[in-house]
Amino acid sequence: MQDRQPLRIGCVKYLNARPLIYGWSGDVVLDHPSALCAQLARGELDVALVSSFEFFRNPIYRIVDGISISSDGPVYSVVVAHFGEISAVKEIALDPAAETSGNLLRCLLTEQKLNPSFIQRSTSSIPKSTARLLIGDQAIRFRREDANEFQFWDLGEQWKKLFRLPFVYALWLVRPEVVDPKSIADQLRALRDLNVANIDNLSAEEKEFDRSFCTRYYREHLRFSFGEREKEGLRAFDRLCQKHELLPKRDVALRVV
Repeated sequence: MQDRQPLRIGCVKYLNARPLIYGWSGDVVLDHPSALCAQLARGELDVALVSSFEFFRNPIYRIVDGISISSDGPVYSVVVAHFGEISAVKEIALDPAAETSGNLLRCLLTEQKLNPSFIQRSTSSIPKSTARLLIGDQAIRFRREDANEFQFWDLGEQWKKLFRLPFVYALWLVRPEVVDPKSIADQLRALRDLNVANIDNLSAEEKEFDRSFCTRYYREHLRFSFGEREKEGLRAFDRLCQKHELLPKRDVALRVV
């Protein structure tokens, strides 16, 4: 495919993805997770950094080994903003772009015997008293602006409490017809290694968020590896989604390149 045209690559347009895409030599489609999943499924992209849930929903892809966006505890940027105790929350507004995080939230709440209703957040405003799921840069902005008014239920922290494993939010997925996927995977791994080794310089170039926050976010909250513990965490998420009927019951092999 890429012999006939340039590689079509997509990436989530959040701060957490910059160490995985900064410095890529070709064009990159930057979009929200759900939009990228749809483009990859339609064959409009060859490779994309997308929600981990997409792999289990449509397991035709190969996974770029060694790379993910994960957390091994509090992730900071995937949270429910709420008032009072989380057990008292009756309604949560979901971000339609948050596929993995929305399903993770459903599973975590059910595991804790909590049963709020869910509404889809639209462009119209929602009542301030309504809890809301926030992801990515939107979550970071919200926390920095409204930290004194809300409490924040961190999904990475809650996952770690229940399963003692990392949680994998996003993966590089490669369509099955792509030629020489290992060469592409090697380039992506090398790019990740370079950016992580120079994370302070990458943080300094960020325009919206200050350098100290970015460095702390990258070093303390995020993981960019995809080793055995991350794979175990990903399989645990698959089993949990099957348990709560968010995915069909079947075995899916992690095909990595």
